[in-house]
Amino acid sequence: MSTTKPLILVVDDEPQYVYMIKLNLEARGYRVSIGDNGEAAVALAAEQQPDLVILDLMMPALNGFEACRQIRQFSTVPIIMLTAKAEEADKIKGLDAGADDYVTKPFSIDELLARVRANLRRNELSQQPQTGPFFESGDLRVDLMARRVFVSDREVPLTPTEYRLLTELIRHAGQVVVPDHLLAVGWGDSYEGEEQVLRQAIYRLRQKLEPDPKQPRYLETRPGLGYIFVLPDEPDS
Repeated sequence: MSTTKPLILVVDDEPQYVYMIKLNLEARGYRVSIGDNGEAAVALAAEQQPDLVILDLMMPALNGFEACRQIRQFSTVPIIMLTAKAEEADKIKGLDAGADDYVTKPFSIDELLARVRANLRRNELSQQPQTGPFFESGDLRVDLMARRVFVSDREVPLTPTEYRLLTELIRHAGQVVVPDHLLAVGWGDSYEGEEQVLRQAIYRLRQKLEPDPKQPRYLETRPGLGYIFVLPDEPDS
């Protein structure tokens, strides 16, 4: 196993935040690369292939939303979005763009470091071999060893969070999984009760995986209970 410390890309156009984040990450042994705009974020993510990206939302030229979307075209690296906006709509928009987590400015460095550790740990755990080589249902095939997802032999790229949610539902296939459990698996305990975040993530998964997202075949909602991955012999409801 490699002992190389994780490389973290920090992109923010406010020097005071970059300096604070870089100083504290390096003090804890992380390698750090920095950028000051969205275009640099995309270029550095492609060139350096970091283990995690910390990306500010409001930047000139290319904002964090668009930079995140462009990074998602070629990478599933965990992305933490920094935002001065605390409105639910902005959180959802960032997660919809492909971010895995968000931290609202101003923040404590301990909070950010905790999010960094949690995202790196979840990503590492999700890359470990699963109990079986693959899972198949209908046109959906999940290679659990390689962490790749296919629909009708076409590979479908998922973000780390989307992959964690899908495999957790598969692990409990045929059983209803409550929202707070999925929120903890996808984002951590601090997201307890934020069901709109989960609904948007399930919506994105359906858009990517379902033949007809409006009438889901795999990922069904059980109103008032949670979500279920429906097995072939499960009745539709």
